[in-house]
Amino acid sequence: MTQSTIFPQERVTIVGVLNVTPDSFSNGGRFVRAGADLDLDAAVAEAQALVASGAGMLDVGGESTRPGADEVPVDVEIARIRPVVEALAKSISAPISIDTRKAAVAEAALDAGAAVVNDITGLRFDPKLAGVTARAGAAIILGHLRGDPATMQRNVQFEDVLVEVAAELRVAVAQALEAGVPVERIGVDPGIGFGKRLAHNLDLIANVGRIRESVGLPVLVGPSRKSFLGELTGDPVARRVEASLAASAVAIFAGADAIRVHDVAGAVRLATVARALRDARRDAT
Repeated sequence: MTQSTIFPQERVTIVGVLNVTPDSFSNGGRFVRAGADLDLDAAVAEAQALVASGAGMLDVGGESTRPGADEVPVDVEIARIRPVVEALAKSISAPISIDTRKAAVAEAALDAGAAVVNDITGLRFDPKLAGVTARAGAAIILGHLRGDPATMQRNVQFEDVLVEVAAELRVAVAQALEAGVPVERIGVDPGIGFGKRLAHNLDLIANVGRIRESVGLPVLVGPSRKSFLGELTGDPVARRVEASLAASAVAIFAGADAIRVHDVAGAVRLATVARALRDARRDAT
C-alpha cells in the first residue's frame, strides 16, 4: 500500500462537507441561494466549526452532484467557490479539497489555496483535471461514476460491482499517473450513491477493503445522508445522521482510510472505535 500524503495511515481522516450551492441534496441553500450572493461569513464560520469538531480535511463544492442535477456553468461554479477557498486558506489549518469535475474550477480553487481535487467522475468528465493537479503539486481523489449526475441513476448495471469499480478506478489512476500526479498524492473513492443501486452501495461499503487491495491506494468512502440510507430506514435526509454514522463505521472497519461526512463530531468518535476494532480483528485462518 502506497504511503499516502492525502490520508495519513496512522488515523482515519474525517472529511467535512461544505456545500456552497443553492440545491445540494443535504445542505444546499445554507450559504448561497439561487440568484443571491454568497454568505461568506457564515460559510467560514461553518468551516471553522467543522475543523474544531475534528475534520482533517474540508471538501468545498459549488455544484450539486445529487441524482438528476443539472450542470452548473464554469463561471458560476468558480464565483461560488473561489471566495470561500481564499478565506478558508487564511483561516483554517486543515487542507482544503475542491469538489469539482472541471479543470478550470479546480485550477481556480488551487490558485486560491486548495490542496486537493476531489473528482467524482474519475477524470471521465474532464481529463485535463489530472494535468491541472500535477502542475499545482496538489493531490487528487478519483471517484467512480458512469455517466453524469443528471443521468447516472438510469439503466444502472453491474455484473460484479466490486470488480468493475476497482477496474475502472485503476484506469483513472493510470491517467493521473501519466499526467504527472505522484502516486502518493492519489486516493480513490468507490462512488457510493453515484450510479449505484442499494445492493451495489451495500456491497461496496461492506467490502471496501477489497477495493483498497485491488487498486493499491487509500480509499475515501462517502455514504453520508445518501438516498440508499433512506431506502433502508425510510428516513428523509435530515434524519439520516445515525444511519450515516453506522455506514461510516462499517466502512472504516472494512478498510476505509477516510470518510466524507456532514456530521463531523460524531464521525470523529465513531472513527476512533471502528479503527480500534479493525486493528483488533484477527485474520481468518
